Amino acid sequence: MPPVPRVPDALRHGPFDHRDAERHGVSERMLRGRQWKRLHPRVWVHRDHEMTRLDTIAAAALTLPRRAHVSHESRLQLLGLDVGDTVPVRFTIAGDHHVATEGIFLHRTVALPPLDAHGVTPAAAFIQYCSSARLIDAIVAGDWLLHREHTTRSEVLEVARHQEWRPGASQAVEVLRWLDARSRSPKESELRAVLVASGLPAPEVNTAIHRGREQIAVVDLLYEFWRLVVEYEGRQHALETRQFQIDITRYARLREASFEYVQVTQAMLAQPRALVLHVHQALVRRGYGGPPPDLGTAWSALWEPIVVRPRLRAVPERRVQGSDESLSHRGLA
Repeated sequence: MPPVPRVPDALRHGPFDHRDAERHGVSERMLRGRQWKRLHPRVWVHRDHEMTRLDTIAAAALTLPRRAHVSHESRLQLLGLDVGDTVPVRFTIAGDHHVATEGIFLHRTVALPPLDAHGVTPAAAFIQYCSSARLIDAIVAGDWLLHREHTTRSEVLEVARHQEWRPGASQAVEVLRWLDARSRSPKESELRAVLVASGLPAPEVNTAIHRGREQIAVVDLLYEFWRLVVEYEGRQHALETRQFQIDITRYARLREASFEYVQVTQAMLAQPRALVLHVHQALVRRGYGGPPPDLGTAWSALWEPIVVRPRLRAVPERRVQGSDESLSHRGLA
């Protein structure tokens, strides 16, 4: 029985293409062996390597021309945001290019969005994502990008206005009014959106509470006038002993300072209607006399694609040279 060829270490830890294989002495014939798994045409991975989401994006990029740029939610995933599906991996390319590779979606355009070293810019990717995202998901993504300084409101607005014909441009502008860069986690953003969309007063976000000169807590959401705190309790609050002890001390100090608090779990956030009513009841106990939550059409729109305001000015169609079809600003991403 012939010996199993030695596997170069450089090819053990992620996807690679035929050029990488050749550089390390592995021929295409050798790649037909059991040690390798074919991912795309001329793209492989070692059979023992466990693919990550980033590996999936990298493998897709290896099978496309260099002028194809990672875009949409795939570009946001490169930044570390857990959003959308792993496949298809989305790219944007200028001009006419067709692929029929499973797990890859290539958006064609006559004019590329702004680019950086990794693909389309985060601002451009956010705009692309808004073209099909639910409003609540776009709010979560936008908060995350702003808080981590991957983009700014001004940058998103500039790209949207400069390329107002691009799908997602008008939706992204609509989402901007919902965003708050102080939000530190996706669940905090989701919680705030659910409350604000119901018509309840907008809470302050990640605000420090003091008693005299002493800071007693930094809370997720604060209704200061009614001395009510709303906190999202992630799993770490229950599973990490040190965090659990910190929370006990913090909530004791809030009570001593005459603050009431509502602790929100993932199970509660999964039932947003009941959650909103629960927070409203707490506000009423604290003296809130404003209107009750409105859980009608506007509130339900959080879980729908973003409503587009009156259509922006379209630009004329242009034909890409050498293409047998007309590519239009109005119809392409």
